[in-house]
Amino acid sequence: MRPQLAARFLATALAMGALTPSEAATPSRPEAVVYFHSPLDGSHVPQRFTVRIGLKEMGVAPANIDKPFTGHHHVLVDTDIGDLSKPIPSDYNHIHLGNGQTEVILTLPPGVHTLQLLLGDYLHIPHAPPVLSKKITIYVR
Repeated sequence: MRPQLAARFLATALAMGALTPSEAATPSRPEAVVYFHSPLDGSHVPQRFTVRIGLKEMGVAPANIDKPFTGHHHVLVDTDIGDLSKPIPSDYNHIHLGNGQTEVILTLPPGVHTLQLLLGDYLHIPHAPPVLSKKITIYVR
């Protein structure tokens, strides 16, 4: 099924009550872990820095590729997780790595910032159970 058609089907099934959000979500491996290689919690970084991401017990695939136990990374900047049953927004606070990247260069203003990682499925929806990192704090010089 094409990703756009699959998304429409899931949205309709959810709206009609035929599926609950947890039933519609793509399954993850319960032992899956996503984590920061760098920066680490408490790091002092320049305004432009590289985020390097690690993932255990699942694979990485670009968005729109529906392959079991895979997903793509999202870096959440200065925000909370939000509704895990809906697609992850794409904005300044939600950086999508939809090509299957495992690192990204960020530019942030000086000050204190938080970062968190969230794996999304082929439709940008968090898995069930969600694969997310601990929220870290960094200090931008």
